[in-house]
Amino acid sequence: MDPALLPALYDAMIVARTGSVALAAKRLGKTPSAVSQQLRHLSESLGVSLFERRGRGLVPSSAAERVLPLATRLFDEAEAVFRLMGELTGSAVTTLRLAASDYLAKPLLVPVLRELSAQGAPLHFEVSTAHSEEAIELLERGEVEMAIVSFAGERAGLLARKLFDQPFYWVGPRKPRDKRSLIERLDTEPLLRLGPGSVGRKLLDDYLERKKIRPASTIDVPSVSLLLAYASGGVGIGLAPALPLETAEATGLVRERAALGSLPVKLLTRTGRTEVPIVERFVARLLQQAEKNRIGLE
Repeated sequence: MDPALLPALYDAMIVARTGSVALAAKRLGKTPSAVSQQLRHLSESLGVSLFERRGRGLVPSSAAERVLPLATRLFDEAEAVFRLMGELTGSAVTTLRLAASDYLAKPLLVPVLRELSAQGAPLHFEVSTAHSEEAIELLERGEVEMAIVSFAGERAGLLARKLFDQPFYWVGPRKPRDKRSLIERLDTEPLLRLGPGSVGRKLLDDYLERKKIRPASTIDVPSVSLLLAYASGGVGIGLAPALPLETAEATGLVRERAALGSLPVKLLTRTGRTEVPIVERFVARLLQQAEKNRIGLE
Protein backbone atom coordinates (compact mmCIF):
# COMPACT_ATOMS: atom_id res chain seq x y z
CA MET A 1 0.00 0.00 0.00
CA ASP A 2 1.26 3.45 -0.91
CA PRO A 3 0.01 5.94 1.73
CA ALA A 4 0.72 8.77 -0.69
CA LEU A 5 -2.30 7.62 -2.75
CA LEU A 6 -4.79 8.16 0.09
CA PRO A 7 -5.45 11.85 -0.66
CA ALA A 8 -6.08 10.98 -4.31
CA LEU A 9 -8.40 8.15 -3.27
CA TYR A 10 -10.36 10.52 -1.06
CA ASP A 11 -10.68 13.02 -3.91
CA ALA A 12 -11.94 10.23 -6.18
CA MET A 13 -14.54 9.28 -3.59
CA ILE A 14 -15.85 12.86 -3.47
CA VAL A 15 -15.94 13.08 -7.28
CA ALA A 16 -18.00 9.87 -7.33
CA ARG A 17 -20.44 11.36 -4.82
CA THR A 18 -20.86 14.67 -6.62
CA GLY A 19 -20.55 13.45 -10.22
CA SER A 20 -18.40 16.46 -11.05
CA VAL A 21 -14.76 17.52 -10.67
CA ALA A 22 -15.87 21.13 -10.19
CA LEU A 23 -18.33 20.28 -7.42
CA ALA A 24 -15.83 17.98 -5.75
CA ALA A 25 -13.18 20.69 -5.88
CA LYS A 26 -15.56 23.15 -4.23
CA ARG A 27 -16.33 20.69 -1.43
CA LEU A 28 -12.64 19.85 -0.97
CA GLY A 29 -11.46 23.47 -1.05
CA LYS A 30 -9.20 22.79 -4.05
CA THR A 31 -9.01 23.90 -7.65
CA PRO A 32 -10.58 21.64 -10.30
CA SER A 33 -7.17 21.18 -11.93
CA ALA A 34 -5.72 19.93 -8.63
CA VAL A 35 -8.52 17.36 -8.30
CA SER A 36 -8.12 16.27 -11.92
CA GLN A 37 -4.40 15.81 -11.34
CA GLN A 38 -5.12 13.59 -8.33
CA LEU A 39 -7.50 11.47 -10.41
CA ARG A 40 -4.90 11.02 -13.14
CA HIS A 41 -2.26 10.13 -10.55
CA LEU A 42 -4.53 7.52 -8.97
CA SER A 43 -5.59 5.99 -12.32
CA GLU A 44 -1.98 5.75 -13.49
CA SER A 45 -0.87 4.18 -10.22
CA LEU A 46 -3.68 1.60 -10.24
CA GLY A 47 -3.55 1.00 -13.98
CA VAL A 48 -7.31 1.40 -14.46
CA SER A 49 -9.66 4.17 -15.51
CA LEU A 50 -11.84 5.24 -12.58
CA PHE A 51 -14.40 7.48 -14.29
CA GLU A 52 -16.34 7.72 -17.51
CA ARG A 53 -17.92 10.84 -18.90
CA ARG A 54 -21.69 10.75 -19.26
CA GLY A 55 -23.28 13.89 -20.60
CA ARG A 56 -21.79 16.80 -18.64
CA GLY A 57 -20.92 14.70 -15.60
CA LEU A 58 -18.73 11.81 -14.52
CA VAL A 59 -19.80 8.34 -13.44
CA PRO A 60 -17.59 5.68 -11.80
CA SER A 61 -16.21 2.98 -14.10
CA SER A 62 -16.84 -0.69 -13.34
CA ALA A 63 -13.45 -0.78 -11.58
CA ALA A 64 -14.34 2.23 -9.44
CA GLU A 65 -17.69 0.67 -8.53
CA ARG A 66 -15.71 -2.12 -6.86
CA VAL A 67 -13.13 0.15 -5.25
CA LEU A 68 -15.18 3.06 -3.90
CA PRO A 69 -17.32 1.15 -1.35
CA LEU A 70 -14.10 -0.15 0.20
CA ALA A 71 -12.69 3.37 0.15
CA THR A 72 -15.76 4.63 2.00
CA ARG A 73 -15.22 1.98 4.65
CA LEU A 74 -11.53 2.87 4.86
CA PHE A 75 -12.23 6.54 5.54
CA ASP A 76 -15.01 5.64 7.99
CA GLU A 77 -12.40 3.70 9.95
CA ALA A 78 -9.94 6.58 9.73
CA GLU A 79 -12.59 8.95 11.08
CA ALA A 80 -13.17 6.53 13.97
CA VAL A 81 -9.44 6.58 14.79
CA PHE A 82 -9.32 10.37 14.96
CA ARG A 83 -12.54 10.44 16.95
CA LEU A 84 -10.98 8.08 19.49
CA MET A 85 -7.91 10.29 19.69
CA GLY A 86 -10.18 13.25 20.41
CA GLU A 87 -11.94 11.31 23.14
CA LEU A 88 -8.64 10.49 24.79
CA THR A 89 -7.76 14.18 24.91
CA GLY A 90 -11.28 15.14 26.05
CA SER A 91 -11.90 17.37 23.02
CA ALA A 92 -13.95 15.14 20.72
CA VAL A 93 -17.21 16.27 19.10
CA THR A 94 -18.71 13.63 16.84
CA THR A 95 -20.38 14.70 13.61
CA LEU A 96 -23.35 12.54 12.66
CA ARG A 97 -24.70 12.96 9.14
CA LEU A 98 -28.30 11.88 8.84
CA ALA A 99 -30.81 11.82 5.97
CA ALA A 100 -34.56 11.79 6.58
CA SER A 101 -37.84 12.94 5.07
CA ASP A 102 -38.95 16.40 6.14
CA TYR A 103 -42.13 15.23 7.88
CA LEU A 104 -40.14 13.04 10.32
CA ALA A 105 -38.34 16.01 11.82
CA LYS A 106 -40.91 17.43 14.25
CA PRO A 107 -42.45 14.25 15.72
CA LEU A 108 -39.37 12.01 15.65
CA LEU A 109 -36.08 13.88 15.43
CA VAL A 110 -36.76 17.17 17.22
CA PRO A 111 -37.51 15.64 20.66
CA VAL A 112 -34.33 13.57 20.50
CA LEU A 113 -32.09 16.41 19.30
CA ARG A 114 -33.56 18.81 21.86
CA GLU A 115 -32.88 16.40 24.72
CA LEU A 116 -29.33 15.59 23.64
CA SER A 117 -28.58 19.29 23.17
CA ALA A 118 -29.88 20.10 26.66
CA GLN A 119 -27.62 17.40 28.05
CA GLY A 120 -24.58 18.85 26.29
CA ALA A 121 -23.94 15.67 24.32
CA PRO A 122 -20.80 16.06 22.18
CA LEU A 123 -22.66 15.52 18.92
CA HIS A 124 -22.84 17.76 15.88
CA PHE A 125 -25.70 16.89 13.50
CA GLU A 126 -25.85 17.45 9.77
CA VAL A 127 -29.40 16.58 8.69
CA SER A 128 -30.18 16.25 4.97
CA THR A 129 -33.81 16.40 3.87
CA ALA A 130 -34.49 13.71 1.29
CA HIS A 131 -37.24 11.30 0.36
CA SER A 132 -36.58 7.65 1.12
CA GLU A 133 -34.90 6.56 -2.11
CA GLU A 134 -32.64 9.62 -2.13
CA ALA A 135 -31.74 9.03 1.53
CA ILE A 136 -30.76 5.42 0.80
CA GLU A 137 -28.57 6.55 -2.10
CA LEU A 138 -26.86 9.13 0.11
CA LEU A 139 -26.16 6.38 2.64
CA GLU A 140 -24.83 3.97 0.03
CA ARG A 141 -22.52 6.66 -1.38
CA GLY A 142 -21.18 7.39 2.10
CA GLU A 143 -22.50 10.96 2.21
CA VAL A 144 -24.42 10.21 5.41
CA GLU A 145 -23.97 7.67 8.20
CA MET A 146 -27.65 7.02 8.83
CA ALA A 147 -30.96 7.30 7.01
CA ILE A 148 -34.53 7.21 8.31
CA VAL A 149 -36.75 5.93 5.52
CA SER A 150 -40.07 4.34 4.62
CA PHE A 151 -38.76 1.14 3.16
CA ALA A 152 -40.24 -2.35 2.93
CA GLY A 153 -37.35 -4.17 1.25
CA GLU A 154 -33.69 -4.85 1.90
CA ARG A 155 -30.44 -3.52 0.45
CA ALA A 156 -27.14 -5.36 0.38
CA GLY A 157 -24.58 -3.73 2.65
CA LEU A 158 -27.17 -1.93 4.77
CA LEU A 159 -28.39 -2.78 8.27
CA ALA A 160 -32.04 -1.94 9.05
CA ARG A 161 -33.75 -1.38 12.40
CA LYS A 162 -37.51 -1.11 12.25
CA LEU A 163 -38.91 1.93 14.07
CA PHE A 164 -42.66 1.54 13.49
CA ASP A 165 -45.30 0.73 10.87
CA GLN A 166 -46.98 3.73 9.33
CA PRO A 167 -50.40 3.82 7.63
CA PHE A 168 -51.39 6.40 5.02
CA TYR A 169 -54.40 8.73 4.86
CA TRP A 170 -56.18 10.72 2.22
CA VAL A 171 -56.30 14.33 3.36
CA GLY A 172 -58.18 17.32 2.01
CA PRO A 173 -60.02 20.52 2.93
CA ARG A 174 -63.13 20.22 5.08
CA LYS A 175 -66.25 21.00 3.00
CA PRO A 176 -69.37 20.35 5.12
CA ARG A 177 -71.75 20.65 2.17
CA ASP A 178 -69.87 18.08 0.10
CA LYS A 179 -70.76 14.59 1.39
CA ARG A 180 -68.56 12.72 -1.08
CA SER A 181 -65.39 10.87 -0.04
CA LEU A 182 -62.05 12.52 -0.77
CA ILE A 183 -61.41 10.06 -3.59
CA GLU A 184 -64.72 10.97 -5.21
CA ARG A 185 -63.87 14.66 -4.94
CA LEU A 186 -60.83 14.19 -7.18
CA ASP A 187 -63.04 14.60 -10.24
CA THR A 188 -63.38 18.31 -9.40
CA GLU A 189 -60.46 19.11 -7.04
CA PRO A 190 -56.69 19.04 -7.67
CA LEU A 191 -54.60 16.04 -6.65
CA LEU A 192 -51.53 16.89 -4.57
CA ARG A 193 -48.57 14.68 -5.55
CA LEU A 194 -45.15 14.25 -4.02
CA GLY A 195 -42.08 14.18 -6.26
CA PRO A 196 -41.22 11.17 -8.44
CA GLY A 197 -39.06 8.66 -6.60
CA SER A 198 -40.73 9.12 -3.22
CA VAL A 199 -42.52 6.19 -1.60
CA GLY A 200 -45.71 8.24 -1.23
CA ARG A 201 -45.72 9.07 -4.95
CA LYS A 202 -45.26 5.41 -5.91
CA LEU A 203 -48.12 4.34 -3.65
CA LEU A 204 -50.31 7.07 -5.09
CA ASP A 205 -49.51 6.28 -8.73
CA ASP A 206 -50.05 2.55 -8.21
CA TYR A 207 -53.40 3.15 -6.50
CA LEU A 208 -54.68 5.54 -9.17
CA GLU A 209 -53.62 3.15 -11.92
CA ARG A 210 -55.20 0.17 -10.19
CA LYS A 211 -58.49 2.00 -9.59
CA LYS A 212 -58.31 3.74 -12.98
CA ILE A 213 -58.83 7.16 -11.36
CA ARG A 214 -58.09 10.21 -13.48
CA PRO A 215 -57.93 13.40 -11.35
CA ALA A 216 -59.25 16.64 -12.75
CA SER A 217 -55.82 18.27 -12.26
CA THR A 218 -52.60 17.80 -10.32
CA ILE A 219 -50.26 19.94 -8.22
CA ASP A 220 -46.76 18.60 -7.62
CA VAL A 221 -45.24 19.47 -4.23
CA PRO A 222 -41.69 18.69 -3.01
CA SER A 223 -42.53 17.66 0.57
CA VAL A 224 -45.19 16.25 2.88
CA SER A 225 -45.16 19.49 4.86
CA LEU A 226 -46.07 21.51 1.78
CA LEU A 227 -48.71 18.96 0.80
CA LEU A 228 -50.38 19.46 4.19
CA ALA A 229 -50.04 23.24 3.90
CA TYR A 230 -51.86 23.25 0.55
CA ALA A 231 -54.62 20.92 1.77
CA SER A 232 -55.18 22.78 5.06
CA GLY A 233 -55.25 26.01 3.06
CA GLY A 234 -58.20 24.71 1.06
CA VAL A 235 -56.41 23.56 -2.10
CA GLY A 236 -56.13 19.95 -3.17
CA ILE A 237 -56.39 16.37 -1.93
CA GLY A 238 -53.35 14.23 -1.24
CA LEU A 239 -52.02 10.99 0.19
CA ALA A 240 -50.07 11.58 3.40
CA PRO A 241 -48.27 9.39 5.96
CA ALA A 242 -49.94 9.21 9.37
CA LEU A 243 -47.10 10.54 11.54
CA PRO A 244 -47.32 14.27 10.67
CA LEU A 245 -51.10 14.46 10.86
CA GLU A 246 -51.10 15.67 14.47
CA THR A 247 -49.09 18.79 13.65
CA ALA A 248 -50.46 22.31 13.37
CA GLU A 249 -50.19 22.14 9.58
CA ALA A 250 -52.70 19.27 9.54
CA THR A 251 -55.46 20.85 11.66
CA GLY A 252 -58.84 21.34 10.02
CA LEU A 253 -58.31 18.58 7.46
CA VAL A 254 -60.60 15.74 6.55
CA ARG A 255 -58.71 12.45 7.01
CA GLU A 256 -59.73 9.13 5.51
CA ARG A 257 -57.67 5.98 6.06
CA ALA A 258 -56.26 4.82 2.73
CA ALA A 259 -56.73 1.16 1.81
CA LEU A 260 -53.03 0.76 1.07
CA GLY A 261 -51.70 -1.08 4.11
CA SER A 262 -48.85 0.24 6.23
CA LEU A 263 -45.18 0.72 5.43
CA PRO A 264 -42.33 0.21 7.90
CA VAL A 265 -40.20 3.21 8.84
CA LYS A 266 -36.62 2.07 9.40
CA LEU A 267 -33.28 3.37 10.58
CA LEU A 268 -30.61 2.32 8.08
CA THR A 269 -26.85 2.22 8.58
CA ARG A 270 -24.04 0.65 6.61
CA THR A 271 -23.02 -2.82 7.76
CA GLY A 272 -19.67 -3.06 9.50
CA ARG A 273 -19.72 0.53 10.76
CA THR A 274 -17.70 1.30 13.87
CA GLU A 275 -19.94 1.82 16.87
CA VAL A 276 -19.33 5.09 18.73
CA PRO A 277 -20.80 5.39 22.26
CA ILE A 278 -22.30 8.85 21.79
CA VAL A 279 -23.87 7.81 18.45
CA GLU A 280 -25.28 4.66 20.05
CA ARG A 281 -26.76 6.90 22.73
CA PHE A 282 -28.53 8.87 20.00
CA VAL A 283 -29.78 5.63 18.41
CA ALA A 284 -31.12 4.35 21.75
CA ARG A 285 -32.98 7.62 22.36
CA LEU A 286 -34.31 7.59 18.79
CA LEU A 287 -35.68 4.07 19.30
CA GLN A 288 -37.42 5.24 22.48
CA GLN A 289 -39.06 8.14 20.65
CA ALA A 290 -40.04 5.85 17.78
CA GLU A 291 -41.81 3.57 20.28
CA LYS A 292 -43.85 6.56 21.47
CA ASN A 293 -44.73 7.35 17.87
CA ARG A 294 -45.70 3.71 17.28
CA ILE A 295 -48.08 3.76 20.23
CA GLY A 296 -49.56 7.05 19.01
CA LEU A 297 -50.26 5.56 15.56
CA GLU A 298 -52.13 2.53 16.91
